[in-house]
Amino acid sequence: MAEPLSRLISQGRGDMPADLVLRGGEVWDMVTGDRITGDVAICGGTIVGIGADYEAERVVDVAGMTLVPGFIDTHLHIESSLVTPHEFDRCVGPRGVTTAICDPHEIANVIGVEGIRYFLDAASETVMDIRVNLSSCVPSSHMETAGARIEAEDLVPLMDHPQVIGLAEFMNYPGVVFQDPGCMAKLEAFRGRHIDGHCPQLGGKDLNAYVAAGIRTEHEATTAEEAREKLRKGMRVLIREGSVSKDLHALQPLLTDVTSAYMCLCTDDRNPLDIGEHGHLDYMIRELIRLGCPPLAVYRAASLSAAEAFGLKDHGQIAPGKRADIVALRDVSACRAEMVISDGVVMGDEAFAARRITPPVGHGSVRIETLRPEQFRTGGNRPKTDVIGIIPGKIITEHLTEIIEIENGDKRPDLGRDLVKIAVAERHGINGNVATGFVKGFGLKTGAIASTVCHDHHNIAVVGAEYGDMAHAANRLAELQGGFVVVRDGAVLAELALPVAGLMSDQPFEVVHDRLVELREAAKGLGVTLDEPFLQLAFLALPVIPALKITDRGMVDVTKFEIIPG
Repeated sequence: MAEPLSRLISQGRGDMPADLVLRGGEVWDMVTGDRITGDVAICGGTIVGIGADYEAERVVDVAGMTLVPGFIDTHLHIESSLVTPHEFDRCVGPRGVTTAICDPHEIANVIGVEGIRYFLDAASETVMDIRVNLSSCVPSSHMETAGARIEAEDLVPLMDHPQVIGLAEFMNYPGVVFQDPGCMAKLEAFRGRHIDGHCPQLGGKDLNAYVAAGIRTEHEATTAEEAREKLRKGMRVLIREGSVSKDLHALQPLLTDVTSAYMCLCTDDRNPLDIGEHGHLDYMIRELIRLGCPPLAVYRAASLSAAEAFGLKDHGQIAPGKRADIVALRDVSACRAEMVISDGVVMGDEAFAARRITPPVGHGSVRIETLRPEQFRTGGNRPKTDVIGIIPGKIITEHLTEIIEIENGDKRPDLGRDLVKIAVAERHGINGNVATGFVKGFGLKTGAIASTVCHDHHNIAVVGAEYGDMAHAANRLAELQGGFVVVRDGAVLAELALPVAGLMSDQPFEVVHDRLVELREAAKGLGVTLDEPFLQLAFLALPVIPALKITDRGMVDVTKFEIIPG
């Protein structure tokens, strides 16, 4: 509940003691770049004074520390952290993230609007400020089978929820450019409100048309040249560094004191393994500074610029009237939080223990008939074969062509050429589709790995060298009600259950981290050379990211936005 204005004014003027004072630190102002000495006074969850001496009911000593605004992750899918919003809060909050702007389209693709409502309910119970952009493309295209479909009329009743910002990433960019009626209905419903973008490699007049539709941000730029064009055309560019999508190094040269007002940071998809070993937005800040970006530009992108881009006028600055989101640092280059305050509350065990936990939803969402090894055969009447080419650190792929001879009516994996089988099996109990194809870049020599985290439809994705192991891996996921699994010679080597919609664990993030370590080692034991094979696998099924992908309906030429005939 907001504090009475009279208390805010009285504490800001010093007529009565502040609720909380941070003493001895130095505020780093994100507007002027000035370093401001003096107390920071806080009333409830609001900053009421800086740069002066204050009395307080509680004083916290931050001597020798630099105080910066809390970090804002401007685009992510919390489901892809593999934990619930409450565990995500506990995982990244102490690292300085006080606001997360999420798109719950992963769970929405599985269980529809119920999944979005779950996130809105959870957002009211977390210590950090979770804001929601309503999922715009469920499913992401017409070329996949999702568990739900969301139209404009489903979103309109939610648009005025206090945690809602606007419409989430509009992935169906051909639908915008060519004015698909369903896309147009959503754009019209949210016209004048915030609309997130998603238009990889789009340029020229098509980009002009996309931006003219009222779309304001873009996190899919993978080169500085692409990002520069999008900045010039009025988009806010979000530098992304996830567990698979790693664009920070490519875009870093573009982040300067001049451009930082229009650039932000996001993670999109980052799991507890990466967070534990490297960090979250704190990692991005450290790395950008290490690469030579001006520190003020980096911290501004992580806070004030993010707040301005998404209309969060009370976020992003340590100043009177702003939300008390503050990170205390010993060294701004090292970016390791000594203390984090979110809405006036110190993020720690006591604050996390006091939360009410929103009951998870989406149990029992994996509904498949038992899969058989022969379902992973790939027929055809021509050796010339479309092959997905993995680009490590990217979710874009190459569209390769290889000659794979047909033997007994089947194209078999060719391990010598790193050509292994990939399959997507529909798991929502709708049609039982199973599509197969080939992928190059895993390094797999034996066995299979499988996942129900399979963007965005979240069917079962399997990569394997042996059909029996592929079937066993997929069937094990049905028994777990979702997750990751590694199989060799008919035996499960490692697994992680994700029973919440087949996307999230119901366990603490520390447990998830440890299971991911085991899965990574087991995958390496099969010959896998990728650092993050499971999320890389998940993105091979997303038919709105160029150039070649696979869904339960077949191989998808994303450039042509069509399914390749079998």
